[in-house]
Amino acid sequence: MNEIALLIAATLNAGTPLALASLGLLANERSGVLNLGAEGMMLIAAIAGFAVALHTGSDTAAFLAAAVAGALVAALFGWLVIWLNTNQYATGLALSLFGAGFSAFVGLGYVGKNLPPRGHFEIPLLTDIPLLGPALFRQHPMVYLAIGLALAMVWFLYRSRAGLVLRAVGESPEAAHALGYPVRRIRLAAVMAGGALCGLAGAYISVIYTPLWVESMTAGRGWIALALTTFATWRPRRVLLGAYLFGGVTMFQFHLQGIGVQVSSHLLTMLPYLATIAVLVLISRNPTFIRVNMPASLGKPFYPGN
Repeated sequence: MNEIALLIAATLNAGTPLALASLGLLANERSGVLNLGAEGMMLIAAIAGFAVALHTGSDTAAFLAAAVAGALVAALFGWLVIWLNTNQYATGLALSLFGAGFSAFVGLGYVGKNLPPRGHFEIPLLTDIPLLGPALFRQHPMVYLAIGLALAMVWFLYRSRAGLVLRAVGESPEAAHALGYPVRRIRLAAVMAGGALCGLAGAYISVIYTPLWVESMTAGRGWIALALTTFATWRPRRVLLGAYLFGGVTMFQFHLQGIGVQVSSHLLTMLPYLATIAVLVLISRNPTFIRVNMPASLGKPFYPGN
């Protein structure tokens, strides 16, 4: 029973950065902008959050700094692809490469440094519930924030006027522009919001999940988040489910090692990425389903003068 609770708790912990980054990318793609630079944004935010946490001792300041760093990098990306109409795919890939190199350079002085032990979080009374208490109610507040953001995004996209406008921009920016909506500014706001969420994901990894700095420590989570957005067919609740599914796969490898299963550690490390490939293969078997749910203008430039 205790092992199950620990596995569930670890799954939530591992899935949180994926959930935050995927929700950010979902906001981007709902506006019609495809950002392949999630990995780079997460790395830049991770080193920003780690540095602030190390020098100030404040997790709150670390997460704020990471969100700002993610939003600023995303704003640069948005300016390039929305105003200068650079290719979204190439610009996103360039951002990932830049983020990896920049974070490695800035983080040279932080390699080998650890953050002091973090405090234990728990919700009074609820933590005493057998199984559910240790599994669900002793998590870092960012875990609950990720769940709350997913639910808030459901309401925003499908119940609010602003969400309807965002979806309209993603479906037909020309029609939205004809109705008088500032398509470019709406897309930039969505891109910056997505960057801030990717920033929170990066800081969670460097400050909470593994409270130290290591070059390229996101280990491909930005790419998994991109796959999750498609896997979830651009729906927030499915994003949350997919994030914790992949988090569970990640933690399952350590669980197997802990109970002494004789499997190559290299094979176990591959499990999350094999699961990503398997999911993409399965959903690709029905391209019509993806095409129906995908924002119609995703990845396409918008020229307001036309």
